[in-house]
Amino acid sequence: MATRLVQIAMNARDDSALGRFWAEALGWGLGSEGPGETNLEPVGFVYPDPVALCIDVLRVPEPKAVKNRVHVDLATTSADHQTELVARLKDLGATTADVGQGEVPWTVLADPEGNEFCVLEPRPVYRDTGPMAAVVVDCTDPRTMARFWGEAMDWTLHEATDDRAVLRSAQNVGPYLEFLRTPDAKTVKNRTHLDLRPYPGDDQAAEVARLRTLGATDVDLGQGDVPWTVLADPEGNEFCVLTPR
Repeated sequence: MATRLVQIAMNARDDSALGRFWAEALGWGLGSEGPGETNLEPVGFVYPDPVALCIDVLRVPEPKAVKNRVHVDLATTSADHQTELVARLKDLGATTADVGQGEVPWTVLADPEGNEFCVLEPRPVYRDTGPMAAVVVDCTDPRTMARFWGEAMDWTLHEATDDRAVLRSAQNVGPYLEFLRTPDAKTVKNRTHLDLRPYPGDDQAAEVARLRTLGATDVDLGQGDVPWTVLADPEGNEFCVLTPR
């Protein structure tokens, strides 16, 4: 058995407005499964497909309070493309963000709700990822995260060091999932989290039980009676196990 990463979920005070920003940023289409939820995916995309990680923007009442531990990195193809993309994103409502990055070749921005993200300089490793280069998770121990997530999903582990762990889909397409070492511990619920989905025909409850044996723990966020299960990884990062599809 295995799960695969199919999407990320972003909390927002205004899901429609934030959804529009990210749809414009990525060049994706917009949809909705109901009030308070805005869905983003590439135009013509057939869900789920590892070529892209979809985004669900979910309305919540609480505002952002601390630096996010999960953020998106955007890919560029040239220095001019990076400059043009940063300018376009600022026109859409993004602002410059200082997270202590110092002098770096990438640009750190925040979306209209303050969620940090990076516009990367051109890097060959991201040339085939599409507009989203990577989903990046802050952590204190990348090796531990690599062990857990490498066994939790069918994604391939590409790198695991004391400072960084990198995974990508088993088909070697789409964005990367990266865990970067930081000195800060998690203190509040993440405003961006990962959503996993078992394969068709697999048993959701059995998969959840397997994830618990790997070190996942149950989390109560007030979700009530829902068809998905909320868990946390070994560093407390919440994620959801959706129904098979």
